Amino acid sequence: MLSLLIQSCLVAIFACILYQGYKTWAAYRTDLIISTQHGCKNAPRLKNWWPLGIDRLIQIWMADADQRLMGLFTFHFRDVGNTLEQKFLGTKAFGTVEPRNLEAMMSSKEKGKRLLTKIATYFGFGLRREIFFPLLGDGIFTQEGEPWKHSRKLLQPQFSRQQYNDLSIFKTHTEELLHQISESRGYVDVQSLFFQLTLDTAMEYFFGKSINSLRERLGSEGSKFAEYFDVSQNYVVQRFRLLDLYWIIGGSKFRNACESVHRFMDGIIESRDERRGEDENYLQEKQRDVFLDCIANHSESRDSLRAQSLSVLLAGRDTTACLLTWTFFHLAQHPDVLDRLNCEIESKLNGRTDFKREDLKKMGYLENVLKETLRLYPPVPVNTRTARRTTVLPTGGGPDGESPVLIRKGQNVAFCIYAMHRRFDLYGHDAESFKPERWEDDNLPLFQNPLKKRWGYLPFGGGPRACLGQDFALVEASCTIIRILQEYPRVTLAMEVPERDWFGWSSHDANGIPMKAYERQKMTLVLSMKEGCRVQFSR
Repeated sequence: MLSLLIQSCLVAIFACILYQGYKTWAAYRTDLIISTQHGCKNAPRLKNWWPLGIDRLIQIWMADADQRLMGLFTFHFRDVGNTLEQKFLGTKAFGTVEPRNLEAMMSSKEKGKRLLTKIATYFGFGLRREIFFPLLGDGIFTQEGEPWKHSRKLLQPQFSRQQYNDLSIFKTHTEELLHQISESRGYVDVQSLFFQLTLDTAMEYFFGKSINSLRERLGSEGSKFAEYFDVSQNYVVQRFRLLDLYWIIGGSKFRNACESVHRFMDGIIESRDERRGEDENYLQEKQRDVFLDCIANHSESRDSLRAQSLSVLLAGRDTTACLLTWTFFHLAQHPDVLDRLNCEIESKLNGRTDFKREDLKKMGYLENVLKETLRLYPPVPVNTRTARRTTVLPTGGGPDGESPVLIRKGQNVAFCIYAMHRRFDLYGHDAESFKPERWEDDNLPLFQNPLKKRWGYLPFGGGPRACLGQDFALVEASCTIIRILQEYPRVTLAMEVPERDWFGWSSHDANGIPMKAYERQKMTLVLSMKEGCRVQFSR
């Protein structure tokens, strides 16, 4: 009897091995057919020196610790190619900064582009939901398919321009920001102020009531939320870098930070519910508080309501705050740009502070300043897609980099918008420089090719998942910049220059002159400044 049982077990094990072997062979054969049909060739490989590509992970951690991670990624693409293959923790993965590949992975359905549309459907988020879920829950940033379509349809009306066309929602909090600047002595960390500004604006716009974090500053409810939100984002990014091994990163500090963020959001929702039941003027205020009411009527649970609320709060706070910070970081270093911007503001407004949206549309140079900042510091500098089934990228393989590249089921493709926006062949030899005037140049390489013009500049993403709030962010940033410069046309940056950075690149320019400032980048879900941005405003 025992012998029969052992024999049965051995037969079952052998059958499983045969079945798995057959599946592997069948998958390989299918991949080979697809590769042959499309003429795929290997992408250039980023070399590893340690087993399983562990040195790649260590390199990333070291660059991140030195606040130069984006510089490392940019260096690799310039050194290896615009599409590259790499080994990461024993798994083959790919990276690309090629507009044609981004179009294939992200494009919506377009007439005459059935192949690209088909390729786009073969890419998904992979493990993103599992990685982000402890913080963001089941919201629009972690959803795919029909749930995502439902969420986008639900949220889209909340970003209608008519909701904030009079600009009053932005001006109210900008005036408080100006008050805080006037109370400061010497240099002030504008990044901290901008994060508080955008939090207050987002809270009032989306939830009907600001928490006045600008006014209360340190120790306020808003500052505590920001601290927990930043901690939880740091953990999420670390999980994201480990891909399949994301579950290694966690622990009580991560859980406590996420729980604190959730309690903050639950408190907002509960407070709004109470106000809705008690405030007889609620219906009169509803026009500017449509977001929470709308999603509350369509959310199946408190968790779902919290997830969607967190998603819009993340987008409304972090991305715009970073855009403003980097803008003033460069305005302070480029007096010629600052002078021209001040002249435009004065000529278009003549000192008026009651400007309208129509006035913003007339400020072409301000638009170019923001475009240039977003080029150098896109809100989401790195993103990934995972192949749901074996497919191809249109270009990047072979010695000339023009052949398709085979992407097998389950393999990840990272695309670095930060590095793509600094390609010399797209933006010129001075692609690393802050130069708003480049957008006035009809001969800019980016403009010479319709595909590259559409997919070579993606500060807010592309395709059907393009950012819903991009107009909101640009209008808020424009209003803030105008009011600050109307009151303080002179901006001076604190001088902080190291001798040499982590890559061995000198902090002096080509003529041996010390650069004005040194970028210490902090990479979470957005790209901010590691130690803030200390500037002095003056008249």
